[in-house]
Amino acid sequence: MTASLFDTASILPPEPRGDDGEPLEVLHDREYRVQAYRKRDDLLLIRGAVRDQKPPGLYIDIDPDPLTIHHMQLDIEVAFPSLEIVGASVAFETHPNETCPNIVDHYEKLVGLSIARGFTHKVRELFGGPRGCTHTTALLQAMAPVAMQSIWSMRASQAGRGVGEASSSPPTDEQRRAMWQMNLNTCHVWAEDGEQVAHLEAGGEFEPPVFARERLVQLGMKPEDWRSRMRS
Repeated sequence: MTASLFDTASILPPEPRGDDGEPLEVLHDREYRVQAYRKRDDLLLIRGAVRDQKPPGLYIDIDPDPLTIHHMQLDIEVAFPSLEIVGASVAFETHPNETCPNIVDHYEKLVGLSIARGFTHKVRELFGGPRGCTHTTALLQAMAPVAMQSIWSMRASQAGRGVGEASSSPPTDEQRRAMWQMNLNTCHVWAEDGEQVAHLEAGGEFEPPVFARERLVQLGMKPEDWRSRMRS
């Protein structure tokens, strides 16, 4: 995958400064990176990594380079559209203790779990505390939402390539309802007793996403054209 596919600029705000106007001393950098791939039309690959670094010279005074203290990688294969995990593998690139990699095979217990139903609770149960690696488990919890986001992306991919149900006809009301119901109680917007859900339950249409409206304007189009331009 080429870097040009995505914006690689920092997602953090500008560096903070102290009362004297000077930049604050940086003590630690943690980076998560997660990408989703269409491996087949019925299979997603979710690939993630977490890396912790210390700035040059903080731990070893003569060291001119950043020092990586953790670097874990995790691949999970997710069946589509059932969202059952059918494959999982973990790799430790950098770790503090010789025995850290002993837990790698334990993450094979992910196979058979649903990424959509009670996943966070099950992850804590299987891999929390001494039952796993703190950093790998945190990465895993960051990867699950990416799998959910990729449901829409898979449909868009199929529509763009003219395959699957997404290309043959618009989704029925029942199919649309099933799609948004997966968002129930995932955040305050999707609270089951909130305005958004009440609007949809009453037969209302999805409101155009803010990002879609803004991008259409940038492209010289009208915000209300979003339905005809977005694949789903």
